[in-house]
Amino acid sequence: MENASVGSRVKHDRYGEGMVSRVNLTNYEIFFEKGGKINISFESSELTVLERPENTPAPIVVDAKKLKMAMQAFFDEYEPLPKPVELGDKWNGGTLIIQPADTTLQAKEVPIDTFFHKIVMMRDKIRVLEQNINAHTKLTDEDKVNLQQYISRVYGSMTTFNILFKHKDDYFTSKGE
Repeated sequence: MENASVGSRVKHDRYGEGMVSRVNLTNYEIFFEKGGKINISFESSELTVLERPENTPAPIVVDAKKLKMAMQAFFDEYEPLPKPVELGDKWNGGTLIIQPADTTLQAKEVPIDTFFHKIVMMRDKIRVLEQNINAHTKLTDEDKVNLQQYISRVYGSMTTFNILFKHKDDYFTSKGE
């Protein structure tokens, strides 16, 4: 079957005439006179395009399996997603207790994995901030260097939390790496 687009009039062997209301990744959403809204695969041999709206290009049909394979190959080659950061084994299941000096006040207990997750999120946000500063088109090189010095100091302050990380590659460094 030739490709249909939104607004195309189509005919189906079983449901009769209908109109394409949406083109999804692997199928058409069609409203039929007999049967209402039905999703029909691009590969259906029972569907014929009767009329396509003027000046409407045919949609590009994507094979979902091929798209999945292409995406997997891309992720394997370029690793755009960060690798998971692991909590050190000795901290698994542990609790962080924040005890006020005033004994009449209650201590706060936080699961270490929750605290660790927040530390990692902060680090990731600092990295994004650093990338945005370096890529900013309106900041001068001097402005970028000045802002980078603050980011380096933040990383240096965060080195206290390196004891929580399983791998040294994930540690905070004053160099922002």
